Amino acid sequence: MYYTTDYASPVGRIKLAADGERLVGLWLEGQKYFAGTVKEEMTEDRELGIFKHTKDWLDRYFAGKKPVPSELLLAPPGGEFRQGVWEILCQIPYGQLTTYGDIAKKMAVRMNRETMSAQAVGGAVGHNPISIIIPCHRVVFKDGGLCGGLAFGGEGIQRALLEEEGVVFLPDGRVDMARCGWLK
Repeated sequence: MYYTTDYASPVGRIKLAADGERLVGLWLEGQKYFAGTVKEEMTEDRELGIFKHTKDWLDRYFAGKKPVPSELLLAPPGGEFRQGVWEILCQIPYGQLTTYGDIAKKMAVRMNRETMSAQAVGGAVGHNPISIIIPCHRVVFKDGGLCGGLAFGGEGIQRALLEEEGVVFLPDGRVDMARCGWLK
């Protein structure tokens, strides 16, 4: 059985989903794969412990604190490759960024391969079912361009989340890569 509740955030209404103990979904309204990983019917339950912990995590995040994904019990549904990508996303510190290519290099090492497609990584990032907490918004193109749209509902939301974390932007809308920390 799956449970759901809503959270009002500065970037829009968020839908949370849990299996009773672990968070399985966090989606912003308008997100491309909204609730796409939970096929079963969900029952409203505002009092579930994991929801209280998640809302506290989100409150702290939007207050400029730096909560980390490991503070919550997460169970994003997905295959081995996607799980590996999402684990790497969880390692990106607050206010820092990485690229699809950098994640592809890490996945190639994990999978004992010479190379890995950055596009395959992009697919996994785009299907992240626990946006914000598993920080897919911290992944940008190698030129600093934003790639929002797949995972969390648009470039504007990606930019708002990164600005919330203190990331600096150039006048053309790209991230100022010289002034950002990078996870390689």
